[in-house]
Amino acid sequence: MSEFTLSIFDPNTLLPHRAGIAGLALALSVMPREDAPLTWEVTDDEVKLAWDKVSDRDAVTWLVQQTYQVTADGYLDVPALKLDNQGHYTFTEGVLSTFLQHNSKQRSRDSNAVAKTFQIDEGQPEIRVEFRSLLSCYYTEDIKEAFNTKGAFKKEISLKGHHLPGLIECFVNGAYQESSTGFLALLFLPLACGYYKLPNLRSAVVIPEVQNLKQWVKHKQDFPGRTYRDFRSSGAGESALNFLWREQTLGDIGLAQVDYCEVYQLGKQTWDDNQNYLKQAVYRVQVDEDLLALYRSAKVLFPPQVKKTDKGETWLAISKVLPWICDNLVTGNAWYGGFYEFCKRNGFYERKGLVKMTEYLNTREQVLFDAVQGAFSAYLRGQILQAEKQGRPLDYGQVTDKLLNRLKRPSTQRDFAQTLVDVLTQYRSKEMRAVGPQIYHWLHHDEANWRQARDLVLLAIATYTSKKGDALDGAKVPLETSSESESYGDDLLAS
Repeated sequence: MSEFTLSIFDPNTLLPHRAGIAGLALALSVMPREDAPLTWEVTDDEVKLAWDKVSDRDAVTWLVQQTYQVTADGYLDVPALKLDNQGHYTFTEGVLSTFLQHNSKQRSRDSNAVAKTFQIDEGQPEIRVEFRSLLSCYYTEDIKEAFNTKGAFKKEISLKGHHLPGLIECFVNGAYQESSTGFLALLFLPLACGYYKLPNLRSAVVIPEVQNLKQWVKHKQDFPGRTYRDFRSSGAGESALNFLWREQTLGDIGLAQVDYCEVYQLGKQTWDDNQNYLKQAVYRVQVDEDLLALYRSAKVLFPPQVKKTDKGETWLAISKVLPWICDNLVTGNAWYGGFYEFCKRNGFYERKGLVKMTEYLNTREQVLFDAVQGAFSAYLRGQILQAEKQGRPLDYGQVTDKLLNRLKRPSTQRDFAQTLVDVLTQYRSKEMRAVGPQIYHWLHHDEANWRQARDLVLLAIATYTSKKGDALDGAKVPLETSSESESYGDDLLAS
């Protein structure tokens, strides 16, 4: 008789194994016990399997065939996931671009593509994609590499990327060797994961941390399939945040016992031209209410948009700003971190959304932000007066770039501090009153602090909006009276 106990608290299990055990528990929740060649029991932290009249190979084959099927439309189907049309597409493409990315040994697809259309937003054109039907794959065929000639589990089982995305053989030690329980768990890992298609022929797979099997299964049964909108992600950071956000939106993450997730970013590596989906990066993202709230706001402000080509073909345009913000959030940086480098990489970005995002600055950040915007307003006032004297319209873009370039030029803490002080004292404003010590701390505290200050200073100028409209879009900037701006800023000089 064969008996296996798969525990999510086994110290020998890694996160993918624990998620795979959860996937197995989910698959078992819809399997018929009648005529099954094995028995099972699912508790809060364990899955127990037993069989005595069949071989290990026959029992595992029955489990896998009950879990994975191929539909008449060529989709990979898992009955326990209760997938709809878009869910079938995203699950199939997700698994095929992560676990089963190699054509020859892991999956077989129809050579002819068929068109699929998906509704993204009501009243908007449908998205049209090409899909090649799945004929068969590793999970729907005979799994034999884990068993000996008598049908019993091998003591050590070699694993490759179709068991864990991004897994490659060690140059010295060869393939990764797994135990029978670990192998069993990984067979059902795809059920627990979230899948995302990233720009530039990359993909991401998100693996949740599960602490209670029964509660997680109950939660997952009410979890609808991922839509095409959610399947298309701007980056690995957003993939993790979107996964946790959807879990939170559709239920209580706490009740589902998910404290964090890991996201694997897969794509090309310079040292291997043969594989498209090697592991490029791994992020661990903790469940945090404030973090998810900030992501939710950014997601609303920088949504994907349905675009149409000259030939009438539709596609989903992904924001440039959102991946930058999300990567900051998952790495523990301020959401605007690296704005200096972001500006250098991107000549155009969704500025109006960034203006709204500045509402989420904390009190300390707001002090420097307001001081710089006050100085920028005074600077614009002088530029407007000069243009009026010369009888010409003011070029807002040109005068803004002039100040931005002045603040971008310094490459050291000392030079940037001197430049910013010069700007704040040259263009004094009421926002500078009594904030000298706070700004001094920004500039002289440590290396990371002044770089964050530079990002915030550039953001303040790039998102400046006057009281009567958007200055950079050409609206007239209100002039402050001389009494409002004179004498403010002396405390900064004193600091």
